[in-house]
Amino acid sequence: MKLVLASSNAGKLAELRELLANTGLDVQAQSAFGVGDAVESGASFIENALIKARHASAATGLPALGDDSGLLVDALDGAPGLYSARYAGDHGDVPANNALLLQRMAGVPAPERRAHFYCVLALLRSPSDPQPIIAEGIWPGFILEAPRGERGFGYDPLFFDPAQQLGAAEMAPELKNRISHRGLALASLRDRLRDAWR
Repeated sequence: MKLVLASSNAGKLAELRELLANTGLDVQAQSAFGVGDAVESGASFIENALIKARHASAATGLPALGDDSGLLVDALDGAPGLYSARYAGDHGDVPANNALLLQRMAGVPAPERRAHFYCVLALLRSPSDPQPIIAEGIWPGFILEAPRGERGFGYDPLFFDPAQQLGAAEMAPELKNRISHRGLALASLRDRLRDAWR
């Protein structure tokens, strides 16, 4: 069974492919079919995940998995949140996004630097699927005062997991995939994948 990943984000695609390994699914990126990104016009992560999945499924005629995720910082009233990928203006400008986050968190004391990553996944059997499968994951942590680590992508260099005593960009992929917001959402989804194709 082919499944289209409704994303062009290379980091997300690598993580999703790894997490969907051994499911019996032939996982393909939407770019393999010449499908570009959907316009993320939703007012919530769930809406955007559904928009992405419907867009990819409609363009390919295949089941599709949409992902929307972001970083929510308590001291910034949940920002960057839904606009995590374009926090500094341009979509996907990671250095600018990270620099702006550090600037806005300057002077915030350590106990008040709480944040969490959130991920929602929407699995559609077809573009008009009236009963999509929705799964979510939350990864709590803190915002660092300076980048740490060389792995990961996005805000990973600025995110610290107190339970592991590691920054997200310092973690081996196997550990990150097990405990991250996306890993937890995928684990929940995997438990229900067999039923999804009935």
